[in-house]
Amino acid sequence: MCGIVGVVSNDQINQLIYDSLLLLQHRGQDSTGIATMEGSTFHLCKSKGQVKEAYRTRDMRSLLGSIGIGHVRYATKGAADREDEAQPFYVNAPYGIILVHNGNLTNTQILDKELFNIDRRHTNSSSDTEMLLNILATELQSQIHGSLLSPEHIFDAIRSLHKRVEGSYAAIALIAGHGLLAFRDPFGIRPLVIGKRISSKNKTEWIVASESLVLENNDFQIVRDVEPGEAVFIDVEGEIYTQQCSENPLLSPCSFEYVYLARPDSIMNGISVYEARLRMGDLLAKTIKKEINSGEIDVVMPIPDSSRPSAMQVARQLGIEYREGFFKNRYVGRTFIMPGQSQRKKSVRQKLNAMSTEFDGKNILIVDDSIVRGTTSKQIVQMARFAGANKVTFTSAAPPIRFPHVYGINMPSKKELIAYNRSISEVEAILSADKLVYQEITDLKQAIIKDSDVNHLDMSCFDGKYVTGNVTDEYLSWVQEEYSS
Repeated sequence: MCGIVGVVSNDQINQLIYDSLLLLQHRGQDSTGIATMEGSTFHLCKSKGQVKEAYRTRDMRSLLGSIGIGHVRYATKGAADREDEAQPFYVNAPYGIILVHNGNLTNTQILDKELFNIDRRHTNSSSDTEMLLNILATELQSQIHGSLLSPEHIFDAIRSLHKRVEGSYAAIALIAGHGLLAFRDPFGIRPLVIGKRISSKNKTEWIVASESLVLENNDFQIVRDVEPGEAVFIDVEGEIYTQQCSENPLLSPCSFEYVYLARPDSIMNGISVYEARLRMGDLLAKTIKKEINSGEIDVVMPIPDSSRPSAMQVARQLGIEYREGFFKNRYVGRTFIMPGQSQRKKSVRQKLNAMSTEFDGKNILIVDDSIVRGTTSKQIVQMARFAGANKVTFTSAAPPIRFPHVYGINMPSKKELIAYNRSISEVEAILSADKLVYQEITDLKQAIIKDSDVNHLDMSCFDGKYVTGNVTDEYLSWVQEEYSS
């Protein structure tokens, strides 16, 4: 999971990209980078850490140009603490291309051999983004044949790229002296949305970003999502060209975007994240009613922030008082995307504080967005008991996560997942909760896609069914070994 943005403007865009990355900070905290294009010259700045600490005044002044891209990184491939793994990545031929990517390639073993032995290209990192960039460069080079670069050449290159690359990828690239290219994998697993606005010079400016909130906060009008398998090219004059480049596109967005990753004020694939989370709460309440006597619960509490909409609806449907018992320290990042288990354990207590006045002597029903490794959940139960709770019922707005997520979320190993090969009662015992209730898989799907044009979701971390259809047990074992080494 990462956050990406690309802009084609009539004015300097360094500040606009910086502001956009601040809005996408929830999607990655490991590193960040900005690249701008001035004529056919690239200017690049990237650094470890969060956006507000990464860029100095001199950095911003050096990022000249009216076209640019930006990235915030949450490491799923490559080392989290190495600056040379930060995006964007650059390759000098053809023309010069610089690229940012959100997603995860699942056939990197094959691609690595092809790039070296067939394409004669070298990658200098363990990042699959650099691999994707070099494949794009190879396919683009094969289309030119000495003639000028045209949108059709670009679209043919993306067609070839789709045939070679497997997994999830939403990507934005700058082609030196030509313009900005955005493309999305044939399943549309990771989000990408287009917006436009009219500048003070009465010309159209374009933006492409991971989430719609970036567009709205920068006064761009939402045009539409980039379609699965589609490529969008915007030249230096602001002329836009689009084409479907996949033979069999099938929109299957990642369900975990709606559960946890995206901000609630975003709309992706025509679905409001906030509305989806409200529906998750409505349906979770029905399951809770089947398993618990609501008369035994005094208050419903969310774990801030992403579970708040679901918790409000649970309280409403159960007719129980809604209270905020956990106070969040907003200067600590999201614990789920912390780089290691020890760091996650430490950060939970730094991030949340339980107010004893809200817990003392009460039977508490806690609503969280999901339970992944169980690290945060177990500590939250302990905090509630220490604050004086009489009984603690823990509920999850998502179903049990029993399978690795291979499309851009750091859940590579089954052994890390608390629900893997365990019953709900066994997980309940590990968390030391008096009762544990999960969302049903069918209810989660209905909560997300209701009243939308989306018919398919990637729910692989819940049901083990991978939408790309090429994730084997051998691949999952290899990924687990890679991450444990």
